[in-house]
Amino acid sequence: MSFATSHAAQTYAKVGLETSVVTASPHQLILMLYDGALLAIAKASNAIQQKQVAEKGQAISQAIDIISNGLAASLDFSAADELANRLAALYDYMCRRLLHANLHDDQAALNEVTSLLGEIKSAWEEIADDPAVLAHQKNKVAA
Repeated sequence: MSFATSHAAQTYAKVGLETSVVTASPHQLILMLYDGALLAIAKASNAIQQKQVAEKGQAISQAIDIISNGLAASLDFSAADELANRLAALYDYMCRRLLHANLHDDQAALNEVTSLLGEIKSAWEEIADDPAVLAHQKNKVAA
C-alpha cells in the first residue's frame, strides 16, 4: 500500500470514528472508551511480545489515559449509591496495574486489566437496551 493510499485510509477511518462519536449516545460513548482501552492493551501486549519498548509504552499510556481521563472522569458521584466510588477505585487499581505492566513487561497484569475491563464492558452492553437506562439518558440530555 502506498503512502497516499495508507494516508487516505487513515483519514477515512478517523472521519468514521469522529462521526460515530458525534452521533453516539452517552452509553455508546462509554462502550467506545472500553473498546479503546482494550485495543490499547492488546497493542501493548503485542509490543511486549515483539520487544517493542516504545510502542508498549505508548499503548499503555493510551490505555491509562482512556481509563483515567475517559472512564473515571465520566463517573457520576451525585448518585446516592456506592457504584461510582467503587468504579473509581477499580479504575485507579487498573491504572496502577498498567504502570506495573509497563515497568516489568508483565503480561499477567495486562491480562488482569483486560479481564476487568471486559467484565465491566459486558455489564454495560447488557444494560444498553434497558428501557430505564434509555429513559434516564434522555432525561439527562434534555436537562
